[in-house]
Amino acid sequence: MKGKVIGDILVLKDNAETNRTDDPQELLKIPGVNRVVRLGRIKGPKREPDVEVLVGNGTETVHRENHCFFKLDVARIMWSKGNTTERKRMAKLVEEGETVVDLFSGIGYFTIPMAVHGNPGKIYAVEINPVAHAYLSENVEINHVQNVVEPVLGDCRDVAPRNVADRVLMGYIGNTDEYLNVAMEVLKSEGIIHYHESVPDKLKFIRPSERVKRAAEGFDVDILNQRVIKKYSPGVYHVVVDALIIK
Repeated sequence: MKGKVIGDILVLKDNAETNRTDDPQELLKIPGVNRVVRLGRIKGPKREPDVEVLVGNGTETVHRENHCFFKLDVARIMWSKGNTTERKRMAKLVEEGETVVDLFSGIGYFTIPMAVHGNPGKIYAVEINPVAHAYLSENVEINHVQNVVEPVLGDCRDVAPRNVADRVLMGYIGNTDEYLNVAMEVLKSEGIIHYHESVPDKLKFIRPSERVKRAAEGFDVDILNQRVIKKYSPGVYHVVVDALIIK
């Protein structure tokens, strides 16, 4: 069986890689693993996972990564191990005293590392899902960054502060391009956008930057960096674009 360890829970994928005849109790021999679950389909617009508990009780845990703590329920919240390097990178990029707006903060995937390892002046962490927002609020407390991070519940179109950000995070892949106009409004007269997108291989260094430039029409745009975070699906990649926008 293959899977990923989140906190003290081993999460198995319900596909050809998992063998249902194996004894899940044997997996408790893996260091740090106290519970085992099987992940099924991801359902609905909130991308809630269908999870079967195989060994142990409960699906809530605290995951530690890069000296940060993330409390979550693996049956209700997604966790991507493939984004680890990007979370570390963002923690190093934030500059002293910056105001950051995280438009899709989730449980604090990028917000928490930036607050813990950087020295921003303020991070507005916006999240539309009440469950994720509740865990975000807890994680702010657990990591002792409540003096820096302000969790904001709601649709970023409606609740994100305008004209305040030196840096805007768009760490969600889906219809992210539909929120680029919001990012432009959130930025100060000059700032950096980190725009994420899932892109076919041949377009991975073309389409995302073009969408940023189109959304910033009339402004000066400098594409500072484009990088692949991970393979998303066959022939499709998760890409991030760092763009400096000068209004």
